[in-house]
Amino acid sequence: MNNDQEFLSFVVKSLVDNPSDVQIDRKVDEMGVLLTLSINPADMGKIIGRQGNTAKAIRTLLRVIGMKNNSRVNLKINEPEGGQMSAPASAVAADVDAAMEDLKNI
Repeated sequence: MNNDQEFLSFVVKSLVDNPSDVQIDRKVDEMGVLLTLSINPADMGKIIGRQGNTAKAIRTLLRVIGMKNNSRVNLKINEPEGGQMSAPASAVAADVDAAMEDLKNI
């Protein structure tokens, strides 16, 4: 296992409730190193953090490790099956229109 992969494994397993479910895939190409993280769906919030701050911090630390090794390190976090996708724009617009109609009737 490489330094970047070991570091990511240590950090993620320290944060999650299900460390045995942590899987990290490492691929190297002309763009640099891509680390793909798969975790238990129940632990997604712990890795993403509020407004994505935890994920941003992990990515920043991985870039520092990459600079030490003269490579570019990127992190992709796989969304687990059954994960919540954001609502489509048309559904959001319909909700806003319905809320405006409710306000007009008050």
